[in-house]
Amino acid sequence: MSADRSAFGAFLRARRDRLTPAQAGIDAFPGPRRVPGLRREELAMLAGLSTDHYSRLEQGRQSTVSESVLTALIRALRLDEAEAAHLRDLAAPTSRSRPPAPEVQRPDPGLMRLLATLHHVPVLLLGQRAEVLARNTLLAAVLGRPLHPGSSFMDYLFGDPSARERIVNWAEFGARAIAAMRMEAGRRPHDQRLADNVRKLLDTDPDAARWWQDHTVRDYAPVSKVIRHPDAGLLEFGVEIVSAPHLPEQHLVVYTVEPGSPTARVLPILASWATDATTPVSPPR
Repeated sequence: MSADRSAFGAFLRARRDRLTPAQAGIDAFPGPRRVPGLRREELAMLAGLSTDHYSRLEQGRQSTVSESVLTALIRALRLDEAEAAHLRDLAAPTSRSRPPAPEVQRPDPGLMRLLATLHHVPVLLLGQRAEVLARNTLLAAVLGRPLHPGSSFMDYLFGDPSARERIVNWAEFGARAIAAMRMEAGRRPHDQRLADNVRKLLDTDPDAARWWQDHTVRDYAPVSKVIRHPDAGLLEFGVEIVSAPHLPEQHLVVYTVEPGSPTARVLPILASWATDATTPVSPPR
């Protein structure tokens, strides 16, 4: 069984377990139930497949998956857009060729220009594997860490104790980060560095391992973030994501604030403490 097919089957099982017959709009099949969600035969019926065919899919014994079967599974499991994209990534041929991941990622010039204009709010540019490509100084002032280009934002989020102390809603933010990492891992199955990063994180952090096991996937999306700053007090942000169409794996993470809010009033003070607040920090060319 290939790793890709194993992941495909595991994701099917996880999504089947969370969907009850009532949620799927069917009457439960008679007999004692040993699973929290749908039985295999119930999902097979919903997708218009034989139970044997569906069992082969979930056990990773089906070498190819047609588009019509994928569409039927997505409909039967009621997958959202991110989950459907992830299922298709996992179902893609295991022999498909993938370009090697670049050793050095170059930040997109357009996103860098946008970062430079947003000196009044914290901004971070992330690349593949959540690698920090650039950030402005106000972001470092808010998080209390330099986050140098080439470092890993996941290492900061899960490996630096200050992240759990400073980010008030760290659990929500951490779970979303793991869901985005799982999404990227499905999209880039041949990225060995990413696979190594995932393995290391799961081996060292029980929260990350627990969230990874529930198979939740989520693409980069807006989220709220609350920071407890030792000098400025409680800071509340809406985190928005901007990506360049030609480089969808680079994400400009912008910490927005409500005009006139306490956070908006205190940010200029934090910026004044940082001497290079308008100068983005980026990798040397």
